[in-house]
Amino acid sequence: MKRVIVNMIGALLVCSMALTGCSRSKDAAAAASGLRGKSSKPQTEWRIALVPKDSTNAWFVRMEEGVKRYALDSGLNAFQKGPAKTDAAEQVKVIEDLIAQSVDAICVVPVDPAALEPVLKKAMDKGIVVVSHEGSSLENTYYDIEAFDNSAYGAFIMDSLARAMGENGVYTTMVAHVTNASHNEWADGAIARQQEAYPNLTLLGEQARVESEDNMERAYDVAKQLFKAHPNLKGIVGTSSKDAPGIARAIAELGLTEKAFVAGTGMPNECRDALKNGSLAAITLWDPADSGYALCALAAKILRGDPVSAPLDLGLEGYNAMQFAPGSSTIFLGAGWIGITKENVDNYNF
Repeated sequence: MKRVIVNMIGALLVCSMALTGCSRSKDAAAAASGLRGKSSKPQTEWRIALVPKDSTNAWFVRMEEGVKRYALDSGLNAFQKGPAKTDAAEQVKVIEDLIAQSVDAICVVPVDPAALEPVLKKAMDKGIVVVSHEGSSLENTYYDIEAFDNSAYGAFIMDSLARAMGENGVYTTMVAHVTNASHNEWADGAIARQQEAYPNLTLLGEQARVESEDNMERAYDVAKQLFKAHPNLKGIVGTSSKDAPGIARAIAELGLTEKAFVAGTGMPNECRDALKNGSLAAITLWDPADSGYALCALAAKILRGDPVSAPLDLGLEGYNAMQFAPGSSTIFLGAGWIGITKENVDNYNF
């Protein structure tokens, strides 16, 4: 009995010394055991909402296909609702509206994780299950799921760009916003890979990271300015799905095809022509429909009170043996990215 009491006191002391980390771990453990998040309502009454960054972006239009497929497969009421543009304030408004509707679960792909923390806390305080994707820094979420390790994905992009550049020359990185967690982790992973494996590549120091605002026209304008201001610039890593096609357009218009290169996240249908004409070296991605499906499946698992532990099976390839990220009990990593070039782009139609 004394040993039990001592152990309990020790555990309490550990929690008091690391309150935030302990709280999150405790929340995760409770969710995993079904103590938090389990719904008392019949499944037929559940409403699972997925909030993307932007409801009009082709990436998230494709994600909605996965949400609809999950709803059809499961028979549950799962749907997608997002802002009309990529804007954190607009995304907060959508979530506020869903809270007011008392939905049972909110799945979110955050524009700016920090900006969403208060509204997601509000949702959780009201008993709404919150899960996220591309939001590994979020605190107010039961679990975050990633299609892969973000650093490794960034390295994968860099390998594609380095091959196109002949492993020589000056490059830079582009993100939607410097507040976007996943985009910056991919860019950091690309830079780390370059420093490790490609000594003859050099990062454009004064503009090592630029923003596209998740807008193809903006990516085009920024790239055009960069290539004009820095004639030695030979490559750009793109992270937003709008970066690669926008940068490719700038390369083509400036007559830099086969002299300057871009590789990064992109949608096959938006990038097909640029891949085939050589202004775009390669795109990398995961199928956003699968991410949408997986988010809804995870939310339903929590609502049912099912155990959530690794390896986690969410019912589709790449998400059927998910492991926790190193040192985390809330971030799950899948295993699924795709590399697309002009040789295989016609194998994909989305």
